[in-house]
Formats: sequence, C-alpha cells, structure tokens
Amino acid sequence: MENKTILEELLLKKSQQKKKISPINYKERLFVLTKANLSYYEYAKEKRGSKKGSIDIKKIRCVETVNLEESTPPARQYPFQIVYKDGLLYVYAASEESRNRWLAALHKEIKDNSNLLNKYHKGFFTNGKFLCCSQTCKAAPGCTIWEKYVSLYCTTKSVKPLPPVPQALRKSRSLPQVLSPDKSVLKVAMAQCNYEPTGNSTIQLVKSNKYYVLKEEDSDWWQVRDLEGENSSAGENSSAEEQSIAKHDWYAGNISRAHSEQLLRQKGKEGAFMVRKSSQVGMYTVSVFSKAPESKKGAVRHYHVHRTTENKYYLAENYCFESIPKLIRYHQHNSAGMVTRLRHAVSTQVNKVPATASLGNGIWELKREEIVLLRELGSGQFGVVHLGKWKGQYDVAIKMIKEGAMSEDEFIEEAQTMMKLNHPKLVRLYGVCSKSYPIYLVTEYMANGCLLSYLRSHGKELQPLQLLEICYDICDAMAFLESCQFIHRDLAARNCLVDSNLTVKVSDFGMTRYVLDDLYISSLGTKFPVKWSAPEVFHYTKFSSKSDVWAFGILMWEVFTLGKQPYELYDNMQVIEKVSQGFRLYRPQLVSDIIYQIMYNCWHELPEKRPSFYQLLSFFEALKEDDRA
Repeated sequence: MENKTILEELLLKKSQQKKKISPINYKERLFVLTKANLSYYEYAKEKRGSKKGSIDIKKIRCVETVNLEESTPPARQYPFQIVYKDGLLYVYAASEESRNRWLAALHKEIKDNSNLLNKYHKGFFTNGKFLCCSQTCKAAPGCTIWEKYVSLYCTTKSVKPLPPVPQALRKSRSLPQVLSPDKSVLKVAMAQCNYEPTGNSTIQLVKSNKYYVLKEEDSDWWQVRDLEGENSSAGENSSAEEQSIAKHDWYAGNISRAHSEQLLRQKGKEGAFMVRKSSQVGMYTVSVFSKAPESKKGAVRHYHVHRTTENKYYLAENYCFESIPKLIRYHQHNSAGMVTRLRHAVSTQVNKVPATASLGNGIWELKREEIVLLRELGSGQFGVVHLGKWKGQYDVAIKMIKEGAMSEDEFIEEAQTMMKLNHPKLVRLYGVCSKSYPIYLVTEYMANGCLLSYLRSHGKELQPLQLLEICYDICDAMAFLESCQFIHRDLAARNCLVDSNLTVKVSDFGMTRYVLDDLYISSLGTKFPVKWSAPEVFHYTKFSSKSDVWAFGILMWEVFTLGKQPYELYDNMQVIEKVSQGFRLYRPQLVSDIIYQIMYNCWHELPEKRPSFYQLLSFFEALKEDDRA
C-alpha cells in the first residue's frame, strides 16, 4: 500500500549545490510520490530510468513555493521547495496548476509529521546564501512565518466544533414567529410559556396562545396584542406603518424642520436624533445633530427615508430594512454614510427618568434599597466600582456613575449591550438602578479582579497550560460575540476579569457595537487603544470581528508575557509607523512555536487572512487535547 503511486510527473530539478563551488544546473526528472517516499528518476525515451534520489516522507519538514529569481526563464516560472531533515530540494513545475497539485498532495502526506517547521526561507539558497535573508548556512532557521503550518498541525488533532451558542435571551421572553409570508397583515407569534405582566406590560401571556406582533425591532422585547384585539397599545385608526414607530422615544411626529433643529441643538450631544414626518405625505425624515468641526454651534443634517421598489427603507446608503424601526436600530450602531451614528433619541415628549430606566422595559430595574455597598474596588473616569451585597446574600460589583459624568453615554450603551448578551465567559449583568443618581450597573462579582493586574501579581504561579486556558476562555467569549454580530473594539487584558476559580471573562462593553455586515466605520475623532489596534483601525477607523482578532493576538501576548506592556519601547505614533512597515511583537519566552504561530496569524496585515474566533477556538481545542494526550 505504501508503494502505491499517488502522483507521477516529469519536473525540472535544480542541483542541490552540496559544495559552494559546485555549478548550478537543471535536469528533468520523473518524480514519483508514494505514501512512503518522494523519489525521482532519470527519464528517457518515455521510460523510467535509474533512481537518482529519494526522500523519506516522514523526514519532510516543509513544502512551499519559492520567490522567483531575477531574469527567470519561462521554463522555471513555478518553483517549489521541499525542506527535509538532511537537505533542501528545489523543483520546478510546468504550470501553476501542476505546482498546486504537488503542493496539495505533499501537504496531505506530511500532515502527521511531528517536526514540521513554523518558519521557512521564501528565497532560493544560491551561491552559498539565502536570497531572502542572506544567511549563509543552509540549515539556518527560516525567516518567514509558514502560514500553512497551523492548518497542517490542526488537521492531525481532534478539533471539536464550537459548543451550542447559549441563548442570549431567556425563553420566557421569546415569541418565535410562526406565521404566513403575507407581509400585508400583522405577524402572529406563539408564546412558549406563561408570562405574568411586569413594568409597563399589561398583557398576560398564556402558553401556546397566539398574539399579534405590533413591534419587534428589539431583540429582547416585542409589543403584542391578543387575537381579539384586547390590550392593543396602538391606535386602531392609524396605519400599520404609523403603529410601528409611534411609540418610540425617537419619534417626534409632525413638527417643522426649524423646530427639530431647535430641539436637537438644545440636546447638544453628538448623534442626537429624531424621526419626524416629512413635508411630503407618507414620507419620514431623520434629523441628526453633529458637533461639526467647522461650526462651534454644531450642525443638524436631515436625511430622507427612502423606499426601494421592494418597499424596503434606507437612508444615505443602500442598507435596506423591512421597517423604519429596524433601519433606526441599525444606524444606532453604524453611521454607514451618515455624518454620525444615531446615539441619543430626542422627541417632543419630556423624559422624567434617566435614559437607562427604560432600557429593559422595567425587568432590569433593581431596587436600590436591596443593594448594600461594602467597599471600593477601583475607580476611573466614569466613577467608581464597589463590592456590594444584593438582597443580603449575593456578592455583586456595582459600577457607579455620577450625574454629569463625561462617560454617561458610554455607560448607558454598555448597559444596553450587556442586556442583549448572555454567555458563561461574559461578565453577567444582574440589573441597573437608574431612577436616581448615581446610576448603578450591577454585575457579577469577579473575586480576582482585572486580568492584567492578576497576571502581574500572580502570573509566575501559573503554568503554560493555565495561560492557554485563559486565552481559551476569552476566545470562547469572543466567538460568541462574533456569532451574535457584535464587535468589542476594546479587547485587552485590562478589560477582562478573573473569578475565584480562575475563569476569565470578558468585560467592559462601552465600545461594543452591533453590526450587520461585520464592519463598523467609526466617526472622526473616535478614541481607540492604538497598541491593540489593527492597521485598518488606526488608518481608516474600520472595526470588524477581524480587528478584534488582531487585539486578541495582542492580548495573548500580554497573557504569555505575564502582563507586559506591548511595544513598551515605543509611543503610539512609533507603533503605527512600525506596524505599518510589518513590525510585529516578538515571541514571548513561555510561548511554543505553534502558539506563537497562532498569535502571529492574528496580526496578518489583511483582515481577511486572519482567522475567525471560531477557527481560533478550534486551534485551542486541538492544543488542549494534545496536552491531555
């Protein structure tokens, strides 16, 4: 079986130049690949001649293309190299297709080899030196990361798929749609369980009963009425379109352009917005305030809501949605051609409570008197974090913000994000106290605090496998965010927390954004952590799950250096310059070749060449299985 021919073809072979004074020559040889060997033979008169050489498959360490030399003739346009334990062989295929065929076949046969290289030389070894790095020893370590190494390594392991994605919402809030494709009628949903009304809700849901869905733009809550029309919160005489937007706090109704500008300027916040009826019957306009650099007073922009021929809605860019609420929700997370994203709803109604009070329709609101503050855990620009007791028995962390604090907007957005996300490796939100100041964000208590501080104080007590587990925990959380179309934008060791069991969870969602197309282009002037940022972030402020992957690579480096500052010798401007030129962080002492390869792949210049968190999770699973074996 081992002698069965897998591939056989006439190829051009370069002499191996075993002595520096040996002349370079090229000879046609018949190459034959089997499970056991790669052999080459003389070939004349369409017959195989004597064997001229053979390489044991188990001794091959790398198979890869080679950069062309200057003035290469047409017959030598498709070279590849075979690096093995005792030497280096250069071979030329007749075409790109032929070369790819040999590369694929050889990669398949060497995938079980234990001594594969993680770096190789992309240039020829000619006249006593490598053309790529000028090293004069043929056995010198490679100078270029071999990207194929990780995928070859992982094919030999039992890679497990991602665990089932935990439901971001409890079933008691779920009303899956069961009805008809007829878009002209109200949608119907079936309740999966009984539900007692709380807060502003007036309808008692009965399991298996059906209800009309009036509003469903929020993933947490739908507004419904029963089939008999009882408890309907929308006016019976208004249109279905009017019903879908009339109850939102961003809907200002039929007010003039001048009045809308006055209200938005009074709000005075970047991204303050409202939706109002347009002067054209049946049309709507989105008015947005922006602190434009050219104007001290700021500027108000007006965007008409357009419809496609398929009756879908869109604004400045062709991001189309089935309803205006869905369109608004998208632009609350993505500017997508507008001057800024829609941040702060403004309407003609007077809000009597802080914005966070209505974030969860009352279900997230906790009683302040049930929370006792014990001691301060830390402080920052937003305010302070306290350890506390909730209901006299649960340890909780209480993030507090004082009235008028600069980070109030980020605080509110962080609460909104945490309400939508639920995963064992994300810090859990218990609720908010938002009806008076200071506003509380109440989360689970992580006894060992910030990961960065923990690494610096206790890192030397951790084994490499424990450091790998830390990376796995964080990757698990990020794979979940990726699957839910959220990007974190501030992933770093300082924004992860460690519990009493040394489980690490991702926290600090103030910069997290929901995206539909895996791309978030931030507005001008947005702050971001340069040393954790991918090139497309600091050049174009383009964020995506792949920019999170870059940051994850930096976080891995933080973990395996036990909390060192990345690029510690350079300031932000120097980092931007060096990273743009291809500079990357060095391999930490505690990192194996394979882990550094994974880390390095996160820092590919092209986002599409970086692995996804799903793929990274598979790599970590393979490594963990390997360590257990």
